[in-house]
Amino acid sequence: MLIPDSWRKTPKYQRPWGYYQILSDMPDHKVKRIVVNPGQRLSYQRHFHRSEHWYVIQGYASVIKNGIGYALSSGQAIDLPVEQWHRISNQGENDLIFIEIQTGDNFSEKDIERSEDDYGRV
Repeated sequence: MLIPDSWRKTPKYQRPWGYYQILSDMPDHKVKRIVVNPGQRLSYQRHFHRSEHWYVIQGYASVIKNGIGYALSSGQAIDLPVEQWHRISNQGENDLIFIEIQTGDNFSEKDIERSEDDYGRV
């Protein structure tokens, strides 16, 4: 996969499951490029001030949305409205890469309520 020079220069925010890069941060939206390492998953969480749209770029995603499972692959997407519990995991052998588009009135990392987390952040 060819990575644009602008993405190479964008800071990587490391997390226990992989990392993310902020591609756009405006008053009315935020866009992230998220990379989930093989065998890892994000916390089961929800937000009170933003909705999210996930678009899979590479790999295979297992998504839980309000207790219902979805399988997504490259080119597929899912919408996550405000206050809906959600989680994404990478059960593949290669990195899972997806674009997250946030819309709402608060894009702070503090707008996360976790109910389950593999890394002790509940």
